[in-house]
Amino acid sequence: MNDELKYLAGRAAQGRVSRRAFMGRAAALGISAGMAGNMLASAVSAQGAVKGGTLRIGSVGGESTNSLDPALAASQVPYHNLHQFGETLVEVKADGSIGHRLAESVESTPDAKTWMFKMRSGVEFHNGKTVTAEDAMRTMERHSNDDAQSGALGIMRGIESMKVDGDVFSVTLSTPNADLPYLLADYHLQIQPDGGFDDPGAGIGAGAYMLEANEPGARHLWKKNPNYWDDSRGHVDEVEILVINDATARMAALQSGQVHIVNRVDPKVAQLLGRSPGVQVVNVGGPGHYVFIMHCDTEPFANNDLRMALKLAINRQEMVDKILNGYGTVGNDFPINAAYPLFDDSIPQREYDPAAAAEYYKKSGHDGSPIVLRVADGAFPGAVEAAQLYQQSAAAAGIPLEIKREPNDGYWSDVWNVQPFCASYWGGRPVQDQMYSTAYLSTADWNDTRFNNAHFDELLLSARAELDLGKRKGIYSEMAHIMRDEGGLICPMFNDYVDGLSDKIQGWEEDGTGELMGGRASQVCWLA
Repeated sequence: MNDELKYLAGRAAQGRVSRRAFMGRAAALGISAGMAGNMLASAVSAQGAVKGGTLRIGSVGGESTNSLDPALAASQVPYHNLHQFGETLVEVKADGSIGHRLAESVESTPDAKTWMFKMRSGVEFHNGKTVTAEDAMRTMERHSNDDAQSGALGIMRGIESMKVDGDVFSVTLSTPNADLPYLLADYHLQIQPDGGFDDPGAGIGAGAYMLEANEPGARHLWKKNPNYWDDSRGHVDEVEILVINDATARMAALQSGQVHIVNRVDPKVAQLLGRSPGVQVVNVGGPGHYVFIMHCDTEPFANNDLRMALKLAINRQEMVDKILNGYGTVGNDFPINAAYPLFDDSIPQREYDPAAAAEYYKKSGHDGSPIVLRVADGAFPGAVEAAQLYQQSAAAAGIPLEIKREPNDGYWSDVWNVQPFCASYWGGRPVQDQMYSTAYLSTADWNDTRFNNAHFDELLLSARAELDLGKRKGIYSEMAHIMRDEGGLICPMFNDYVDGLSDKIQGWEEDGTGELMGGRASQVCWLA
């Protein structure tokens, strides 16, 4: 065995070299990912770093209405639960490339219209059933069904047909799409026995941990899957997810040692928290963004002049400075930033302009009655304070905003995607097609701005079929201009993912695909 790699494996086992760096060096030395993963797992065991135990996560975004049905996951705790019990066909790795999970290989026809996913052999669901290509197809069928109310429904719209041939699951698209593997990495698309048709909320998957206790809005307990197929993941005996929606209580739980990891560290307290004994704060930029959303089909927001007035009446830099405390960047009223490889950085940045906002407000003919903006603490860190800043900057333009504070419990079921003007957040997606297909395609189930633009839809479909990256970037740029000027999205800021860790956590890696390492922290980390 290469001495350099053996040394790096030992350092990685101690948490002193990231798994990403180790795997990258292994690849450079011609070592396969599987062999490198086994080498690291052996080193971890030899170092005595994997000691089992219970890893506890304190998370915002849990409600009494939460389900374990992957289709319905819309906030943080359901998102993290899916990463305990589920596995997708493929995943997006920290470096932005596709990693193989239940599909051991992926191929496509030259025109990127038909894609073949060869299933990994010998993998079992928690109920003992072998994972098959049929399960993969049935999962996609369920998420294609309007009745499932899946957050991945917009992605499924582009599928023309599916079939199974032995251990190969094939997808044929209505239009070619070079990004399809990224779409099928969506966290909603956890492969379930028979697609989850019988009991979608059973919490049965092929993941590293199995359901032990499910108390929505309070706690979720997961135990190690003894038959898990991937030796490089699933290092602890149990993972307990505690719902701690109050930010102060969540940080206190980390400081006291009640939990090992917390999400959504408020940027205002991040530096102070990081000075606590035994605690570190980690942050990484990514595609996540904090937003205010308007329903384009509901008065008074059906009037684009009013929408433009509200976009010009928000002071983005002030929010980045005061709400994110510098842990992020300004947004530009479309959901794409430099985290996306085909981002157009030449699009003019929209600035706070109260005089222009006042002109558009007057042009809209609005009657001057209060415009109600609904918000809750759990919408995003500092959401209430951000709404108050927005109210003040809008007042300078003569626009009357009324802030209605909603309870955290029920916010994602009763307010978001229901009320016509509210605070929200998006974790972003790895490629533009997925972000737009999930939330801005006219037919998307999660079209939370009720944006309906036929030309935008046509451009999205044409971008999927365009294999020339330069031309596709141009199409995405045109789409961004349309959304920026006509959509219902007010995007003042892109947030860093800011997480808090106990010094007992080992194996943490920088991963901008989502909070808590794209949801994978409990799989790849261990307790010292």
